[in-house]
Amino acid sequence: MNHDLSSPIQYIKGVGPQKARLLGRLGITTLRDALFYLPFRYEDRSSTKKIVHLIYDELQAVTGKVVSADVITPNPRRPRMKLFEVVITDGSGVLKAKWFNQTYLKKVFRPGQEVVFYGTVKRNYWGAGFELINPEYELLDEDDNDFSQIHTGRIVPIYHATEGLSQKQLRNIMYAAVTASAASLSDTIPREIVTACNLPELSESILNVHFPSSSLSIDELNRGTSAYHQRLAFDELFTLQLGLAAMKKGEVQAKGIAFSPDGRYANKLLRNLPFKLTGAQERVLSDILSDMRSPAPMHRLIQGDVGSGKTIVALLSMLAAVESGYQAALMAPTEILAEQHYLNIHKLVEDLGLSIQLLTASTKGKQSDTTPGDTDIIVGTHALIQEGVTFRKLGLIVIDEQHRFGVMQRAALRKKGANPDTLIMTATPIPRTLALTLYGDLDYSIIDELPPNRSPVITRHLNERQKQAIYQLIEEETKKGRQVYVVYPVIEESEKTSLKAAITGMEALQLKFPHLKVGLIHGRMKPAAREEVMRSFKNGGIHLLVSTTVIEVGVDVPNATAMVIIHAERFGLAQLHQLRGRVGRGSGQSYCILLSYGVSEDSRKRLDVMVRTNDGFRIAEEDLLIRGPGEFFGTKQSGLPDLKVANLVRDVKLLEIARKEAFALIEGDPSLKKYPQLRNSLEHFWGKRLELFKTA
Repeated sequence: MNHDLSSPIQYIKGVGPQKARLLGRLGITTLRDALFYLPFRYEDRSSTKKIVHLIYDELQAVTGKVVSADVITPNPRRPRMKLFEVVITDGSGVLKAKWFNQTYLKKVFRPGQEVVFYGTVKRNYWGAGFELINPEYELLDEDDNDFSQIHTGRIVPIYHATEGLSQKQLRNIMYAAVTASAASLSDTIPREIVTACNLPELSESILNVHFPSSSLSIDELNRGTSAYHQRLAFDELFTLQLGLAAMKKGEVQAKGIAFSPDGRYANKLLRNLPFKLTGAQERVLSDILSDMRSPAPMHRLIQGDVGSGKTIVALLSMLAAVESGYQAALMAPTEILAEQHYLNIHKLVEDLGLSIQLLTASTKGKQSDTTPGDTDIIVGTHALIQEGVTFRKLGLIVIDEQHRFGVMQRAALRKKGANPDTLIMTATPIPRTLALTLYGDLDYSIIDELPPNRSPVITRHLNERQKQAIYQLIEEETKKGRQVYVVYPVIEESEKTSLKAAITGMEALQLKFPHLKVGLIHGRMKPAAREEVMRSFKNGGIHLLVSTTVIEVGVDVPNATAMVIIHAERFGLAQLHQLRGRVGRGSGQSYCILLSYGVSEDSRKRLDVMVRTNDGFRIAEEDLLIRGPGEFFGTKQSGLPDLKVANLVRDVKLLEIARKEAFALIEGDPSLKKYPQLRNSLEHFWGKRLELFKTA
């Protein structure tokens, strides 16, 4: 019997209102939900062993005939404790199966019945023979023509369950749902794509992912690489990329600004810079200017490793907007980062005779004019998108560390202008698979070249017993006239944690190095105080700067050649890489010391990666492998749908095939008029995000 896939789950055989409430905890409220609630692993129970060949303490399946099935009282002193015991034989030996306080099983088993048990085989309490405690079981009824083994005698699915709903009950429900309705699934992927990509049918895939045939490889099933898992992963990736392709197509068709920069400010800035742009910077700038001259709105992502020079490329892009009579805004996720951008570029901008303004929550309340007005370049945080902040003629938006903004925030900033161009920067290198997912609707440029004469930073991992080596490094570098960062995870010590703190650390270092000037900077300091400390450090007035992660990005002091990261095991890979990027910015050899106080397996992997390579993209790949795609990047914040089957580490090739097919389909049929069911599927998968992204 087929069911409507939107039918409430409680009407499926074996469910009812009580189990429906329990299934609701798992997110299963409809029949469709059940079909796509997939096993997370599998057990091979397809073969059974003779009783005589059973091995103690291993999971095994065994078939036999019931000899006896009785409720017994194992301890006369505790008469309320009942034990239900079944004895079976297969001719080679005898095995006991036991369940505590489950006397209802007396109605299930009867002598002469053939059964299959599955569980961990234990030695009998009296020292001889075999027994199973609370095994899974299945009755083999030869008279039942509809009988199909679900829990034994096959590759068996294991689901994430919930309290009150056993694995066996959940499996029975899934079997009823799949056998009743898998065939009702309509395949929304166009037939020509299914054929071209050699994909199995959707209904066949659902059936074999839930209840695989015995011919399938248990290893492939558990890795999610069976043909049927890959079909379901393809559907997810295809629908994801279809949404991104639709967004991009809509953006290309929208009317934007055709900028006409004359180069008067950009050329003057380039003449005043003490360095030349790298080939990679020139190539990416050329991509950006080409986009800006086009009447279609620009949506471009710039990726570049730490120190590759993204900020100067962004500034030159903003000058192109100003030369064309428009304003440019740079939005950063934190006040610290916004301040660092402002400090790095305001002198350059003002020397060109242009105006620049910093607009954050801290500065907003102190200025009589809280709106950018006629200011040429505005640097700020979320304060830029608040009500009452208006722009005269906003033409270019630069968004830094875009993944830390939600979809709504980006959309709100774009609404401050008339379809302004958007340039997105990230100093967090992103693996290609994740970039195609997170930024699949954007054009994509990489600054893959560091400025010349930079030596790779030498990185060492030390423990607390090796502090003397750190003191020696500080002494040696400062004697050469160099400067050093010491980074702590917290500002002050606390009873709740044993972490070393910046304030205490600064005091200890001042005692250790009385001949050096030790400075302190952290997030609780007022912006003016932070600016004063950074100015002093840049000018060489501070030898040793003790800091929290406020110096993670945007700080450029070429004379700083050493960094010590305290409690390095507490930092993520991306953050460690960003911190290390504060040194190695000059021509001298630089060092980064990762000081740990006990490490877990994951933190050891992270620190080992840091020691092995300086390549941000390689580090990002490793980070993705260690943390998995869900955690790598705060993908929830990005506004993208969740992936339940596809894995961005494992399914790289599948993603690229899905992307190619999705973009080709949208190119030929932007509104999916030929495929109304696919359009419905797309809108169901993306929800309201599609509408948001049209203006994001």
